[in-house]
Amino acid sequence: MQLRVRTEQQTPEWKTRYAMRSGVEGTVNEFAHGHGMRRGRYRGQPKAHLQHVLTAIAVNIERLSGLPPTGEAPPPRQPTAFQNYLDQQEIHRPKSSRSTSS
Repeated sequence: MQLRVRTEQQTPEWKTRYAMRSGVEGTVNEFAHGHGMRRGRYRGQPKAHLQHVLTAIAVNIERLSGLPPTGEAPPPRQPTAFQNYLDQQEIHRPKSSRSTSS
């Protein structure tokens, strides 16, 4: 039985189904632990539903605000203190696309 299940877990169909499930599980976990949705603040189904909807809207806004604007690349990262030290000492280091110095 266990061998059959493990073999099934290697198929692309199973991995596709599991990818969707893991995304949903992550969202449910975020709501339950990150936003206090384990216990409702209000009593009664209509008020609890409103709390769930408003919390979902807030989470979506929070997620969207963390994305870079469409069509623009994220700003480059600042060089680290160590990278600045190497530059000051004129020690060659490979330039990264992340650094702002040229």
